[in-house]
Amino acid sequence: MGNLFKTAVLLAALTSLVVLIGQAIGGQQGMLIAFILAVAMNFGSYWFSDRIVLAMYRAQPIEEAQAPDLYRIVRRLTTRAGIPMPRVYLIPGDTPNAFATGRSPQHAAVAVTEGIMRMLDDEELEGVLAHELSHVKNRDTLTMTIAATLAGVITYLAHMAQWAAIFGGGRRDDEEGSGGGVFGALLMAILAPIAAMLIQLAISRAREFQADASGAQLAGRPWGLAKALEKLEMASRMAPMDATPATAHLFIVNPLRGAGLATLFSTHPPIQERIARLRAMATRS
Repeated sequence: MGNLFKTAVLLAALTSLVVLIGQAIGGQQGMLIAFILAVAMNFGSYWFSDRIVLAMYRAQPIEEAQAPDLYRIVRRLTTRAGIPMPRVYLIPGDTPNAFATGRSPQHAAVAVTEGIMRMLDDEELEGVLAHELSHVKNRDTLTMTIAATLAGVITYLAHMAQWAAIFGGGRRDDEEGSGGGVFGALLMAILAPIAAMLIQLAISRAREFQADASGAQLAGRPWGLAKALEKLEMASRMAPMDATPATAHLFIVNPLRGAGLATLFSTHPPIQERIARLRAMATRS
């Protein structure tokens, strides 16, 4: 029930942002159109957000005959976790990373990159997959995937508001029911993506810590995931992944690289802190 409530709050917050952007672009009429769009987005993101995200990264389903070791690890972990076997996907690319998606354990998918398959040994890969399957078991994937879909749309609409303000918003300054003219639209174009990212930030960091702990318990040892995180962080620094900021929080390590103010909006906790917590778990066990 807790995650269902959080998902409802997230949908309400992101829907409100969409409506406000619509008002900034087109006043009351724009707000109404944006509200209708938001309702359609909420429906579509619930049912199809997993397919959208998988398609964004050109993830292809992989059969057991093609990756027997991968399937063996996933099957062992899902049996321990008491959840159905998810669909398994392979993402083309050398940067090692992974994510899980789907609206429920019965409709889940796990995606790994070609790079992670080459870089990690079985113990490390098991730690990564245990982390992702913990997201599935904890029903984090619905909220995380919806956030990715809607935040991406909000960012796109905010850019539309910016262009509308530059090329046409000023003419509507004095019209009744307008959304604030050029300055209102420009302000919304700046604030909306930041607000969407702050919402993602609020839901992501705590869930990453929880998935690390749950994944370590599921795998039976924290060391595999700790060693994997060290390797993945180093590889991501050397060769950042071609990923969108709206979906960065889905991955086990941040696929993007930023500096300065960009780090304030990171959806992932610091890798060293995650590793330290996993090592503390290993010491206690």
